[in-house]
Amino acid sequence: MTDPLLIERTGDVLLWTLNDPDARNPISSVGIIDALESAVAEVNRDPSVRAVILTGAGSAFSSGGNVKHMRDKEGMFGGSPAELRQGYRQGIQRIPKALYHCEVPTIAAVNGPAIGAGCDLALMCDLRIASTTAKFAESFVKVGIIPGDGGAWLLPRAIGMARASEMAFTGEAIDAATALEWGMVSQVVEPDSLLSAAHALANRVAANPPQVLRMTKKLLREGQHQNLESLLELSAAYQAIAHTTADHAEAVDAMLERRDPDFKGR
Repeated sequence: MTDPLLIERTGDVLLWTLNDPDARNPISSVGIIDALESAVAEVNRDPSVRAVILTGAGSAFSSGGNVKHMRDKEGMFGGSPAELRQGYRQGIQRIPKALYHCEVPTIAAVNGPAIGAGCDLALMCDLRIASTTAKFAESFVKVGIIPGDGGAWLLPRAIGMARASEMAFTGEAIDAATALEWGMVSQVVEPDSLLSAAHALANRVAANPPQVLRMTKKLLREGQHQNLESLLELSAAYQAIAHTTADHAEAVDAMLERRDPDFKGR
């Protein structure tokens, strides 16, 4: 049986590749949901990992939900309304929860179409780089359903309510250039340069102290729903930890000595 998610490591960076190119990398099956959830848990247990890149095998990033399974009422798309609700809660909704709690920075390297839940999967990552062949569609209305995987929460935070509403209400795709203009992605590169650009960005992230990276990501997450006073309290606690790390001392010494730091994660 083919692994639904390929995992490769280069230094401190992991590359996760959705591995069902013939079906354009859908993410609604139990296999890929389990694999992504497991991969996040492993990263959170491994302090040596400093960044993750997520991409798709073949010509597509992800087609989102499997439309044939929708037609045939298979898997999470079958059963009574109560069973369908549980199918989503115990199925695809596990992916945004897992990626939200991934402790290291995540980068979506969008190599082709990111459609429906595939678009939302890219938005679940902290950073996004697109190939010129990428396109993005919040296309749930086109198959008569709503964004069931958190897209209504993710998309407005990425591009603002007005543009998110346009994408969600029309279901129409935008190209990579538009995604860049709208702030959905930070870079657009030629297809052959996508992974090298993603690794270059990941290495820029991974060059920093790993414990501080994880705490910084947590603060950014908490800042989305906490008030300023609460976030300042959490920041003070995290800062007290950061100031006592060996990596902080190394960073200060390296800056004063005008040399590159060597962070150990301690």
